[in-house]
Amino acid sequence: MQISRFDEERMVSADQNRPADKEMQNEYDYILAGQMTKKLLDKGLISVEEFDKIMEENRRIFSPMMARVSPEKTCGNCGSE
Repeated sequence: MQISRFDEERMVSADQNRPADKEMQNEYDYILAGQMTKKLLDKGLISVEEFDKIMEENRRIFSPMMARVSPEKTCGNCGSE
């Protein structure tokens, strides 16, 4: 379905800012990888430093949309979640 809105005397397509399927899959994969990595940390199988390195690599591999707009999150505050 194509939805358009009137914006300052020009038509703007609502689909214009819709993320591509690949971007959505990368976002999902990044979230899933983060959850699995956090479980490894919680079980004591990896250190905080290893967690941070893995998450940095995950951001590089998956290039999630949220990483572009949110600050880099490390696990320095994992206990406060």
